[in-house]
Amino acid sequence: MGTLHRMMVWSQIRLLLLLALVSVPVFGQDPDLTLIKERELEAVRDKISDLKTSMDRRAAERDRITGELQTAEVLIAERRNHLKDLERQRAFSEKKKAGIDQQLASRQSELASESEQLAAQVVAAYTSGQQERLKLLLNQHDPATLGRVLTYYRYMSEYRGENIETVNGFIAELADLQKQAAEEENRLAGLTRARTAELIELDVAQNKRQSLLVSLKSRIAQEGSEIDRLAAQEQDLARLIAELTSILSDYPITSEEPFSKHKGRLTWPIAGNLLHDFGQPRATGSVKWNGVVLAAPRGREVRSIYHGRVVFADWLAGMGLLVIVDHGEGYMTLYGYNETTLKRAGDWVAPGDVIATVGDSGGQQQTGLYFEVRQGTKAVNPRSWVSRQPKTG
Repeated sequence: MGTLHRMMVWSQIRLLLLLALVSVPVFGQDPDLTLIKERELEAVRDKISDLKTSMDRRAAERDRITGELQTAEVLIAERRNHLKDLERQRAFSEKKKAGIDQQLASRQSELASESEQLAAQVVAAYTSGQQERLKLLLNQHDPATLGRVLTYYRYMSEYRGENIETVNGFIAELADLQKQAAEEENRLAGLTRARTAELIELDVAQNKRQSLLVSLKSRIAQEGSEIDRLAAQEQDLARLIAELTSILSDYPITSEEPFSKHKGRLTWPIAGNLLHDFGQPRATGSVKWNGVVLAAPRGREVRSIYHGRVVFADWLAGMGLLVIVDHGEGYMTLYGYNETTLKRAGDWVAPGDVIATVGDSGGQQQTGLYFEVRQGTKAVNPRSWVSRQPKTG
């Protein structure tokens, strides 16, 4: 009995340590504690990954086309992320190249000016010749005047030497700048080739997705299985929320300003037109919308509505690329249909942080954002929580 008691006490101590390390983001903490925190976070990520793998397997067994759609849309997201990264690299390289070109133009102008001065001095020295200098020296009877003349010639000689050094320095600098410019040209050419390859792969993936959507629509029309499909997807999402809640029960989120205190005063994750509202029927039958769908252009930034921790950032049948943020007190917000996700499980977010971009994943026919608020496993009306329009521009 004593051994069991000690084990229970140790378990409680370990849990308290985990909560202290993982429940809130800590800055400037001991490196060893940071390492422990990262290991615990990786363990949570592994559990979520295992859960996702299990759900994917069940979905594939139920529906082959959905599994292929997931593969195509995840590939599209990867290609778009790669393209954005290439564009950032290209913008940086072009800016660097422009700076090098500006330096080249400046140094070339300075070299031309110094060269002209040097040329003028050489011509003057050649025209006057050593005879002129000797004649001046022989004709000077005043020692003071003779001293001034010699000093003048010495200064002129030193100035020409400094001028030559300056010209040589400009020539060496120009050679280095030209080398840098050539390297950036090669880098830009490589980025252009990589972008072309990414665009080809993106086009292939998009064509594959379109073909799968046609097949899916045809199968639904033949089997009349739309309601069953939506019900199954809703059950998958409910199971995911329940499992995530269980996994994260040991890692609660604490905040000085709880999510519940901001009810009705939060900002919408995007600016968009309402396409589907909470509670509206999704198809003939009992399946209704558990959130809202906001129509918006592809690529628009999706922002977190409040402080929290990302607990899911992956593809889910019906939701496409989905981000779920845990805000504590049992509240979660869901952001679906994304083109790309920009956070991973375990990342902390603040109000207004960009977490994804608008898309049409999940087999949607138009671009937009699915947004949902959950209290525990129950979906609640987002309009009761969100009222402010985001800033634009």
